[in-house]
Amino acid sequence: MPIFESLSDRLQDVFSSLGRKGHLTEEDVNNAMREVRMALLEADVNLKVAKAFINRVKTRAVGAEVQKSLQPAQQVIKIVNEELIATLGEPGTLNLAGPTPRVIMLVGLQGSGKTTTAAKLALYLRRDGRKPFLVAADTYRPAAVEQLIVNAKQIQVPYYEEGTSAPPPDICERGVEAARQAGATVVIIDTAGRLQIDENLMAELEAIKACTNPAEILLVADAMTGQEAVNIAQGFNERLGITGLILTKVDGDARGGAAISMREVTGVPIKFMGVGEKLDAFEQFHPDRLASRILGMGDMLTLIEQAEQLYDEKEAKRLEERLMKNQFTLEDFLDQIQKIKRMGSIGKILDMVPGMGRLRKQMNIDDQVAQDRLKRIEAIIYSMTPKERNNPKILNASRKKRIAAGSGTTVQDINELLKQYREMQKMIQQLKNGRMPNFPGMR
Repeated sequence: MPIFESLSDRLQDVFSSLGRKGHLTEEDVNNAMREVRMALLEADVNLKVAKAFINRVKTRAVGAEVQKSLQPAQQVIKIVNEELIATLGEPGTLNLAGPTPRVIMLVGLQGSGKTTTAAKLALYLRRDGRKPFLVAADTYRPAAVEQLIVNAKQIQVPYYEEGTSAPPPDICERGVEAARQAGATVVIIDTAGRLQIDENLMAELEAIKACTNPAEILLVADAMTGQEAVNIAQGFNERLGITGLILTKVDGDARGGAAISMREVTGVPIKFMGVGEKLDAFEQFHPDRLASRILGMGDMLTLIEQAEQLYDEKEAKRLEERLMKNQFTLEDFLDQIQKIKRMGSIGKILDMVPGMGRLRKQMNIDDQVAQDRLKRIEAIIYSMTPKERNNPKILNASRKKRIAAGSGTTVQDINELLKQYREMQKMIQQLKNGRMPNFPGMR
């Protein structure tokens, strides 16, 4: 995860150094914790939060549970993981029980991504079986209302707007009534961005809260805000009593300390993360999974959930049967490549696989290289006839020359693809026979 990449690298270096020691002294632990503390501060974690975290880890790391362990370094990592999860807090869920429509009010600074987040949340809730409804109450930012309308139409969610002339509390009150008439179960109000110290605009938010009685008031916070994020969260919480946090731009190059600091200081749970520009790039927040990513342990659960969204049960069963009968063709291979591309960044996918994040960086596998490779494979398969895709054994020299010319590639590229395809078939056959497959390069 890009915002934690630097922190993740630093922590993995510390733990790698510890792992080379068979026995850990108190000095070893102190030195390691000094490095961890510096890594947290460089990642923009609040000073008080970093100190409290280090003290908790140090108290446990010099205790009996580490000294008696056969693998003391692994035990320290386990403690850091547990304390990181504790700092990030319990997974936050939305309060959607009770009379409908339930109102969710989005607040935050201008530029934090509220309007886009409103659409992302609506799409997420619709996929969860809810009936969302959007209300455009940002009358200050030019084109904010239009942006919400465009997003609502894109995801086919109903909306309410009155342009920019009416007072936002009035728009919200009428919007909630319109949602009720439309049979919506959840109303998402997109409010204007404002500073937490702007008295007039904060009073306006209080007025919206009073007339709509929201079940949730979610602070949308830019993950790149840094140290100031703590003051922002505290200011909004004191005035409105926020019920949760949504972190946006988690895919950016920020240092990520805001996520750790805001939860610890406010006591308010992080509920969702925006992990990309697309409207489906939105994840429920799981502290244990985020801690695993930060510590380089991957995040297989999120990867599996994302993959499941691309397959229905019938399609997955069909693919499994074709694999087991050794009927997996280049046509199927092409289909799987297209599904992988729809999952987003290749680097992000690899980072979710335990151990692959660091290996990806060492081998310099960036998204562009991976995307170019996938496009080349697609071009090659598209240039084949249906007969060739379903039976690659018929690909002789003249056929390969024709495919290379049609796809803008070389015969060598085609041979490399066919070699990968044969390797995959061998691995499938080994699995079918109940043996562990021999992965290329891992004999």
